[in-house]
Amino acid sequence: MKSYKLGLIFGVSAYTIWGLFPLYWPLLKPSTSLEIVANRSVWTLLFCIIALSFSHQLRATISLMKNVVITLKLALTSILISINWLVYIWGVNHGHVVECALGYYINPLIIIAFGVLLLKEKMRRLQWISVAIAVVGVLVLTIDYGRPPWIALALAFSWGSYGVIKKQLAIPALQGLTIETLISLPFYGGYLLLLMKQGNSHFGHGAGLTVLLIGAGIVTAIPLLLFNGSGNRLPFTIIGLLQYITPTLQFMIGVLVRHEKMSVGSWIGFFIIWGALVTLAIDLMKSSTPSDDGLAEVK
Repeated sequence: MKSYKLGLIFGVSAYTIWGLFPLYWPLLKPSTSLEIVANRSVWTLLFCIIALSFSHQLRATISLMKNVVITLKLALTSILISINWLVYIWGVNHGHVVECALGYYINPLIIIAFGVLLLKEKMRRLQWISVAIAVVGVLVLTIDYGRPPWIALALAFSWGSYGVIKKQLAIPALQGLTIETLISLPFYGGYLLLLMKQGNSHFGHGAGLTVLLIGAGIVTAIPLLLFNGSGNRLPFTIIGLLQYITPTLQFMIGVLVRHEKMSVGSWIGFFIIWGALVTLAIDLMKSSTPSDDGLAEVK
């Protein structure tokens, strides 16, 4: 029971931190989304190397990099997570927090679709129903927005693709994150050096902003470590349900803190999406299958 409670604390903490990110990114203005992501990547790498050193996993991580297939796949996940972070931070800092929340609400449904299309899994009846309901919700929001919810779809598909590849690799999250950020270091490190050379870098221009830019790497790595701690202690069902903390907090921040407007059509679309997620949660509890670990039943 003690292990379960500790896992619950770790899990709730991880998803809560992820959900509160929309409060953090605006603090980094006037830095651009690319500059924020570049700082996030570089400082995450440093944090990961320190964490690997303390946990005596550095040598094992270096050995992983010698595997060409693993390295190439992590290069692809590095691109996908970069797209995800760029879209997410741009969306938050340009008044689209609610649409970002939508992306993470529909992400489990995207993972189901990937499971069927790429991993040849078979969906249960409630999963089919939840996906169908979600499609209706996205269509309603598309009509209301006057355009497809591109930010939400980009977030859901990039994160879903990232998850599928990482699931197939089945390597420790901290080691995978370290290699991903190391692969992206030449691009992001070079970009930050170019900004400094041009005099356009916000790093070092004010102690507060500099600390916050460094913190971008730390605050994105900490919840991952907490999540890993929860994964070893909690049933998959609980982890699958806890993930909805993140988009719910994002949605509340968008509506209550950032005062983003919600039309009647938007509310209807979100209620339909929530209905799909309730259906998915029921299926999750019945099957005791993690929604972020395949979702669809393999037969």
